[in-house]
Amino acid sequence: MRALALSMIVLVSFASFAQKEKSGVRYLDPADMDVTAKAGDDFRQYSGGTWIQKNPVPPKYTSWGAFTIVRDFNIKAVREILNEVSTDKTAAAGSVRRRVGDFYAAGMDSLAVEKAGFEPARPDYIRAASVKTTADVLAEMAYQRSHGTGSPLFGFSVQQDRKFPKVMMMNVSQGGISMADRDYYLKNDDRSKKIRAAFNTYMVSLFMLAGETEATAKSRAESVFALEKMLAAAQMSRVEMRDPYKTYNKYAVNDLVKNMPAFDWKTTLQKLEVQPPDSLLVNSPKFFSKADSLLRATPISEWQTYLQWNVLRTSAPFLSSPFVNATFKYNQVSSGQKVPTPRWQRMSNLTDNTIGELLGQLYVEKHFKPAAKARMDEMVKNLVKAFEIRIKGLTWMSDATKEKALAKLATFTPKIGYRVKWETYDGLELTGASFYQNLRNASRWGYLDMIARYGKPVDKTRFGMTPPTVNASYNAVNNEITFPAGILQYPFFHPDADDAFNYGGIGAVIGHEISHGFDDSGSQYDKDGALRNWWTPEDRSKFDALAKRLGEQFDGYTVLDTLHVNGKLTMGENIGDLGGLNAAYEAFKMTPQGKSDKKIDGFTGDQRFFLAWAQVWRANMLPDSRAQQVITDPHSPAEYRIIGPVVNMDAWYKAFNVQPGDKLYKKPEDRIKIW
Repeated sequence: MRALALSMIVLVSFASFAQKEKSGVRYLDPADMDVTAKAGDDFRQYSGGTWIQKNPVPPKYTSWGAFTIVRDFNIKAVREILNEVSTDKTAAAGSVRRRVGDFYAAGMDSLAVEKAGFEPARPDYIRAASVKTTADVLAEMAYQRSHGTGSPLFGFSVQQDRKFPKVMMMNVSQGGISMADRDYYLKNDDRSKKIRAAFNTYMVSLFMLAGETEATAKSRAESVFALEKMLAAAQMSRVEMRDPYKTYNKYAVNDLVKNMPAFDWKTTLQKLEVQPPDSLLVNSPKFFSKADSLLRATPISEWQTYLQWNVLRTSAPFLSSPFVNATFKYNQVSSGQKVPTPRWQRMSNLTDNTIGELLGQLYVEKHFKPAAKARMDEMVKNLVKAFEIRIKGLTWMSDATKEKALAKLATFTPKIGYRVKWETYDGLELTGASFYQNLRNASRWGYLDMIARYGKPVDKTRFGMTPPTVNASYNAVNNEITFPAGILQYPFFHPDADDAFNYGGIGAVIGHEISHGFDDSGSQYDKDGALRNWWTPEDRSKFDALAKRLGEQFDGYTVLDTLHVNGKLTMGENIGDLGGLNAAYEAFKMTPQGKSDKKIDGFTGDQRFFLAWAQVWRANMLPDSRAQQVITDPHSPAEYRIIGPVVNMDAWYKAFNVQPGDKLYKKPEDRIKIW
């Protein structure tokens, strides 16, 4: 699933904003701009320089911008709901209000959490140390995965078969490392060394908090790192992992048993509580070959340590403050965050992430209005129509491929707000008395729910995101675009705003997700969601050449010192932005405002459209977080999302009179037009 990945913003609900609007607050406030800058030289500064200067990153965050502001509003809205239901003594047992309230109340009972210390996780820690054979190691890995106490060595999931999307398939994937990316283990630049040192300190701290001596903790940290470094070296890079064919490797289970005997796949799958299927999808055969050899060659004592470490790192964020603080200190090195996130906010997020379909029902009642849904339905239809027009007008694509592209576009399924049928979490036991046990119960429920999907029809009503989520996504195997209720707020969208504002904001988000169906990865899936070629060789070659040019454009953006945007890693998102903004502009020009020369606050409709786009992506981010984003995130930094698409759009040049000699100017023949 491809996500838009937004940050955060600080603001208001529809109702309160509408009241302020009447008092003179604007959807696009010229006071946020820096008109002393020239749009053609620095569009980010011109469109939002004053706002950027006045809005540094708050201490508890790593970035501050439109996404963070909306998320900040949503988490406060969620907090109000949670405070209400957690103190509601009249809610019936088993009701949505009682279950949500109990989960949050247990999480907020810090006195009980502090008193418990390490004890909730100690039995798992002791059990992990009891393995004596390779069979025991594999059994413990299966237990940790199926009970939520760890995720050692590899990933396991039940997902749609990308070549046969009506079939639910078992997947195993590369994994086994604790740091955010394989490069942190393998590179020797100063930034990687600093993060490795912090990781070592983190491991030593957690082992000591679990009761080990300092000498033992240091020895165990060395053992874990050595094993994880070998796993990291065997992993495919993030760029390689973007290739849907390279990561699609179907193996008969009998062949896996022969080729990777140490895994004992049939027994391992049984320990994972599934009946061994005829075949499995393996995303990285090279990784699993290496992991198989490590299972045979690594002493059991080192696997004991590794398994205990997985218990520690999985449980630490949910234990007493010494564990939480050690986790924050480690994360702080890579993110730069100044102070820990408040407990209420962590527990609010955790409630949403754990039982979001229950919380979502309460959120939607208060914060998702029918007017917003109706306006979004209309805008999605208009964006699809705009994309259709643009496909038909492509000069580089043949009619044969256009026909297939239009057929795919016609089968797009939009999902807006929340799922039609709520998840009820039947069988999940939650109480207000035991926070850690609630988490264990939820992890166990989630695992059993996942494996139960194997062999059943695909449930296309699933959303993949909870209603309060500030994000959007495209799912290739279902050919669907999803917009949770959480993102349908200012400054992305307002039901009373002018079309230029809404199409430059949420319209571009809609277009972005549609464009994911036609980016370098999504374009390899057909109208039925199957990984199957529908291009002529000539057209694919032309598309790849255009994508390569866009990648080179983003490669040229310097983020920090020697760090550049990775054009290959961010390719899909950059194509999404370019295609999405073009489609949104096409749709905007169909509206009365788009056809008019009328100005608002001295700006034309076209100018307001591009200013709304820039407002969505204006943000400040801490340097350490920017560095981490370049390595781990398939999205370009926000400032380059502002300028990356517009410098390729003739309409932007016309709107702001961008001329040769301006720093952002590109010759017409150099402007990249894909969709």
